[in-house]
Amino acid sequence: MAQSHSQLVQTSFARPRFEIIPMKGVEEQLAHLPSDAVVTVTSSPTKGIDATLALAALLRRRDQRQVVPHVAARSVADTGHLKDLLQQLSDLGIDDVFAVAGDAEAPAGQFESTLDLLRAMADLGHSLRIGITGYPESHAFIPDDTTIAVMHAKEPYASYIVSQICFDPQVTAEWIAAVRARGTRLPIHIGLPGAVDLARLVRISMRVGIGDSLRFVRKQGGTVARLIGGYQPDALVDGLLPTLADPAMGVAGWHLFTFNEIRRSEAWRRDLLARYARSET
Repeated sequence: MAQSHSQLVQTSFARPRFEIIPMKGVEEQLAHLPSDAVVTVTSSPTKGIDATLALAALLRRRDQRQVVPHVAARSVADTGHLKDLLQQLSDLGIDDVFAVAGDAEAPAGQFESTLDLLRAMADLGHSLRIGITGYPESHAFIPDDTTIAVMHAKEPYASYIVSQICFDPQVTAEWIAAVRARGTRLPIHIGLPGAVDLARLVRISMRVGIGDSLRFVRKQGGTVARLIGGYQPDALVDGLLPTLADPAMGVAGWHLFTFNEIRRSEAWRRDLLARYARSET
C-alpha cells in the first residue's frame, strides 16, 4: 500500500542528514542537532581537512553520533597522507565519508579529482561507505556531459549520491529520472537548503566556496529580495514528494544544508512534520 504524503514526510525526515561547516560559532549550535541526525561535516579550501576531522571528532566524543566527514581530493597531499586519513577515520569509529574534489584552486598533491581520490582509496583498501555529489543543475565550471560521464566512472566506488542544492523541484525530479534512465542505481539523498538567513547564505558561500548556492542567489536576485526573514524549503519538499513516492526513483531521503543555521533548520523540520501530521487529521 502506497504511503500518504504525510507518511512519506514523517518517514523521510525521521532521521535527517544535517550538513554543517567547521567555522567559528558552530559548536554553540551543536546542541540543537536532533539526537538521531546523521551529521556531515564539510571541508573548505581555507581550513583544510584537519578542521573537518577535528569537528567530526568532537561530535563523536559528545554523543557517538554518526558523522560523515567530507574528504576533498584537492586537499590530500599524497598516498601517505590519504593512508593516515583513513587510519584517523577508523580510530574515530567513522564508517561513512563524502568524497568531493574540493574548491582549492590548485591540488595540494597528486589528487585533482574525486575519481582520483576514490581510486586511490580503493587501492589502499577500506570498508567505508562513500557518498558522491550529483548536479541537478549545470555545474558552474564543468559541462553537463562531463558530470554525467564522471558519475558513471565514480559509481563503482560509491555507496550513494547526494544532490547539490536546486531550488526548482521539477528540475531535480527530471534529473533523478534521467540518472535512473542512464542506469545509475545508487540511492539518492536530495539536497535541501535549510531555513537560513539569506545574507548569511551569501556571506558563507563567499567564505567557503559553496559555489552553487551563491550562483542561485545571483540568478534569483528578484525572488531572494522578497524573501524577507530567510528561506524555507517547504515548496521544494512539497514539489518532490511524488518523486520520493516512486520506488523506481530510489530516493533515500533528504540532505539538509544548514549553513550552520542548525537551530532554525531543526525548528523548520519540526514545523514541517507538524504541518503534515495536521493534514492527516
